Amino acid sequence: MDNMPTQELEALRFIRYEAADAIGYITLNRPEKRNALSADMVSELKMAFEFAEEDDACKVVVLRAEGAAFCAGADLAYIQELQGFGYTDNLADSTHLMQLFHQIYTLKKVVIAQVQGHALAGGCGLATVCDFAFTVPEARFGYTEVKIGFLPAIVSVFLLRKIGEGRTKELLLTGDVLSAQRALELGLVTSVLAPAELAGHVHDFARRLCVENSTQSMEAIKEMLARIPEMPLEDSLRYAAQMNAEARGSHDCRRGIAAFLAKEKITWEN
Repeated sequence: MDNMPTQELEALRFIRYEAADAIGYITLNRPEKRNALSADMVSELKMAFEFAEEDDACKVVVLRAEGAAFCAGADLAYIQELQGFGYTDNLADSTHLMQLFHQIYTLKKVVIAQVQGHALAGGCGLATVCDFAFTVPEARFGYTEVKIGFLPAIVSVFLLRKIGEGRTKELLLTGDVLSAQRALELGLVTSVLAPAELAGHVHDFARRLCVENSTQSMEAIKEMLARIPEMPLEDSLRYAAQMNAEARGSHDCRRGIAAFLAKEKITWEN
């Protein structure tokens, strides 16, 4: 793997990365600041996701956090610093966060958010762009930017795709903080679990994807779901047909069909 030297990954201050059982764990490690986002933390997250995407020891990525909060949004000291920014600096900073959200959303590998505590503002955005999100009853979710005269602009692009216009308007225009159960009802999270069950459930879910599902297929599905919503109907159907045809000639499809015809159970991790 040549995308990032291992020693550079080990030097990260706010993020930890480790791989076990074919699962790559990216851990927000700034609990004393409620894992609040700063420019440096966003940079480290981008580096960690880049590493995970190319890590042969990782098939599925789990984004998790240390401490009581998953992520409280922007760091207060950083918000104060932004007051002195001009438009050019603000655009560069906004683009920095946009690149992280886009990177997670389009990552070749499945990304699961393990949300053990509150996920607010930019922290709720982090959970939003993951493919799955599992949480606990005590966690709270919300895009609260409107309360301080700010905009949840970048996450709105992904939220519209995830839950539709009506629910997106409800969340972004009110800035209301939601219970985990309400987040589940709106489609923001996949499941709500008891705190003692969260890590184990996420591990088991990730392992099931590793063992039961083709890596090539999951990667292609993620690509299709990212691209199709912006295409006209006929273009999207042609694209889907092309992807279908390419998949039929893939190594994984040939292997999977051969196992199916032979009535053999296939383990995709191997």
